Amino acid sequence: MRLSGVLLTLFVLVLPITAGAADETAASAVEVARDELQTHINIVWTCIAAFLVFFMQAGFAMVETGFTRAKNAVNILMKNLMDFSIGSIAFFLVGFGLMFGQTNGFFGTTLFGLGGVEPGTDWNWTFLIFQTVFAATAATIVSGAMAERTKFTGYLVYSFFITLFIYPIFGSWAWGGLLDGGGWLEKLGFLDFAGSTVVHSIGGWLALAGAVVLGPRVGKYGPDGKPRAILGHNLPLAALGVFILWFGWFGFNPGSTTTGDGSIGYIAVTTNLSAAAGAIVAMMTAWVLLKKPDASMALNGALAGLVAITAPCDGVSPIGAILIGSVGGVLVVLSVLFIDHVLKVDDPVGAVSVHGVCGAWGTLSAGLFNLESGLFYGGGLGQLGVQALGVVTAFAWAFGLGLGLFYLIKVTIGLRVSEEEEQKGLDIGEHGMEAYAGFQIFTTS
Repeated sequence: MRLSGVLLTLFVLVLPITAGAADETAASAVEVARDELQTHINIVWTCIAAFLVFFMQAGFAMVETGFTRAKNAVNILMKNLMDFSIGSIAFFLVGFGLMFGQTNGFFGTTLFGLGGVEPGTDWNWTFLIFQTVFAATAATIVSGAMAERTKFTGYLVYSFFITLFIYPIFGSWAWGGLLDGGGWLEKLGFLDFAGSTVVHSIGGWLALAGAVVLGPRVGKYGPDGKPRAILGHNLPLAALGVFILWFGWFGFNPGSTTTGDGSIGYIAVTTNLSAAAGAIVAMMTAWVLLKKPDASMALNGALAGLVAITAPCDGVSPIGAILIGSVGGVLVVLSVLFIDHVLKVDDPVGAVSVHGVCGAWGTLSAGLFNLESGLFYGGGLGQLGVQALGVVTAFAWAFGLGLGLFYLIKVTIGLRVSEEEEQKGLDIGEHGMEAYAGFQIFTTS
């Protein structure tokens, strides 16, 4: 009886302990499964977003082709195809490591292609493809501003160097901490959620440098210095491109969460509201200044709103997003006119205004409208100052290096086609074919 009593007592004492351990094990297993599921959701969402951003290449191709002349359509398409293709390889081999390596800046150690470190988890591959499409976006922005007079070989060299070095280095300063690095701008508290400056202003200021070094198209400015309109050949194509870009931006901004959670919907709303406001206000501004609701200005207004909201999209209110897009809509019209009439820089598609100017505005707007640190919400001037520093740094880096790079290309392999080739069109001169066979004055025969 004594032995059975002792055994019964031990059973009563041990059972709760065993049951507790089992409960802990079960709870731990559930937590592990939940974390694994969330990781997979993050990977799937980020890949979908990357694919949407990749489709924006088609949007850029359509916008640029529509806003330029038919005789250069093949050239525009080839540049958009090749800057993504070349950029993908250059960013894989070197650019990604420079941007996100543990010693990111000038010598990255997270090098996929050159083998600095093991690629690691499935997430690293996902992050690589997501960042690759962003790098390609920065490169392709320049194509429009340099359209209709740039040598194809010179453009290929440019595309290689921007994705290899220029874009990744600035990106490391602002975004390096997203993986293994840590840049000096982000340590100061610089806010650029999805790339108003990192992607768009870098591309826009490089576009400005390219347009300056190239000079205007033949016939753009008369003897009196006044600009002449050189109309694009297909506005419906340009409109299709804008809608594709608007669609792709739902991967650009919400995808930058890289997390499958409820914030995606909120960021999609602020993104959409800003784009809509940009289109409406740009149309109204053009209506006042040009006496007609100009379609090209309205289309660029939508893009201006999208570019502007890209930096602050995760931290502003819906009303704030509308205001940010509205200012972008005004700025893009005024900037296009200023660059064309005052600076006399020939930008056929308004790339500098949309991406450079409105990217800078969007970055500054985070210092004004951010719900936690913005000036309009009691945050003081600190955040705005950091944002301004980032904007100025981006301009100095991209425009300065861009001038040097394009001038070097100009004096070596050549940057601009001959006047005769420009008159006939780059499709025939550079590629030996026509986009619309039989509809043009010059033929390949």
